Amino acid sequence: MKTAREDGIENLHRFHDGGNLWVFGYGSLMWRPGFRHREAHPALAHGVRRAPCVISHRHRGSRERPGLVMGLDVGGSCKGRVYRVAAAEAIEALDYLYDREMGSYGVYRPARRPVRILTPGWRGAVVALCFVVDHRHVQYAGDLSRAELVALVRQGVGEGGTCMDYFSSLVRHLDEMGIVDEAVRGLYEAAGGAPAGRATLQAMAR
Repeated sequence: MKTAREDGIENLHRFHDGGNLWVFGYGSLMWRPGFRHREAHPALAHGVRRAPCVISHRHRGSRERPGLVMGLDVGGSCKGRVYRVAAAEAIEALDYLYDREMGSYGVYRPARRPVRILTPGWRGAVVALCFVVDHRHVQYAGDLSRAELVALVRQGVGEGGTCMDYFSSLVRHLDEMGIVDEAVRGLYEAAGGAPAGRATLQAMAR
């Protein structure tokens, strides 16, 4: 009898058609992908947006003091980074991504989305694997109030550290990559985080 992990990995393998695999990152996958790839490009995913919409009970929170992390929610668009994984390395990458993005949580669901590569000289779009939040899951936080989200960011402490440190790292990396995400920064600052740095203010003024 298959374990839940074996069944989940088998289902994820169905997203590989035998050729190159494209994977879209919107959070820590942008600066810490963790899998072998042949190309990496700034990219724009259509039909999804980066959002603070997942309650964390492990990495940035606990059952007693839940935290908040990012997810890809339906609607809008999202700037991030897309990776091309060679066909021969795709299954290895998918196995890694299952454990990292899905594992025992069940709050993320794999999906294919059109992604436009923003590297100068590129034209058209690729279809990339994305991990989109499941609105039906108990850890979905997209319908919480602003005050409730701020409270989660302030209180969350998990295996990976505090929720405030998570948002600080996310804001810093987005800033370094020239990605302006006012929703993320606004929530971080509302929770007591440092105000926008010079690079972010310059990007906002463009």
